[in-house]
Amino acid sequence: MKKIMGVCLLLILGQPGISGAQGALQVMACEPEWGALVKEVGGDNVTVYTATGGLQDPHRIEARPSLIAQVRRADLLVCTGADLESAWLPLLLRQAGNARVQPGTPGYFEAAGFVPKLEVPTRLDRSEGDVHAAGNPHIQTDPRNIARVAEALGKRLSEIDPAHATDYQARLSTFSVRWNAAMQRWEKLAAPLKGVAIVVQHRGFPYLNNWLGLREIATLESKPGIEPSSTYLSTVLAQLQRQPARMVLHAAYQDGRASAWLAGRASISVVVVPFTIGGTPEAQDLFSLFDDTVQRLLKALQP
Repeated sequence: MKKIMGVCLLLILGQPGISGAQGALQVMACEPEWGALVKEVGGDNVTVYTATGGLQDPHRIEARPSLIAQVRRADLLVCTGADLESAWLPLLLRQAGNARVQPGTPGYFEAAGFVPKLEVPTRLDRSEGDVHAAGNPHIQTDPRNIARVAEALGKRLSEIDPAHATDYQARLSTFSVRWNAAMQRWEKLAAPLKGVAIVVQHRGFPYLNNWLGLREIATLESKPGIEPSSTYLSTVLAQLQRQPARMVLHAAYQDGRASAWLAGRASISVVVVPFTIGGTPEAQDLFSLFDDTVQRLLKALQP
């Protein structure tokens, strides 16, 4: 009898929504921005583990045993999608063997599926570098996308954990009010950035550019994901002599030597964009992420 009761208890604890301490929904987020968003919407009803940090390249993560263990116990997996995690997430899913969070199930959530994608390629050719078939995956640099994902995430949490659906919707409503007010404030502050010419180290900022009206005129990578050669950097420098830019952007997780080289010779500012939560000391949550991003860009406009 004791053995039967033990088996039943294990089965109960393995069900979505009650696998964690005090019945909290176990969520694994692939990137810090989605972990923070889950906490905003989920509150005390979720326990969140974030697989990557703000100073890690989300394209290239080691599928280590600790991550496999987190996927194995998860009730919900929240990732960017659009091939951003294609080098490591499929392996985690296979090794974990957790049927609750496989693609096509309610427990598998791809944020990029709920926003309009930019830079969707018309043809796929690996000779062109690290090209994403579904479009540019760096959707988190536009707060309007965060709002879209939040709506979809609130619905998914309610679907997986209907017992707390009212809580999720209430928290989503509160977050949305605060977020919309913050977006209005950021857009007002960032008005001077509209039309400003920029260079980027990696094509990681099309959504940021689209939101703020920044005008990207050059990229330091000759092809996406390919480190720039000195010859190519010289070509970009020559371009800037004909078509000046005000700043060069790179994500905090990237090696900024190429940006520094160009900035020093073109006499323009380098902007280290946090890119996600934890990318800079100031970017500690979703709100401060965009506070810091806008302030860093505006500072680069100063003489």
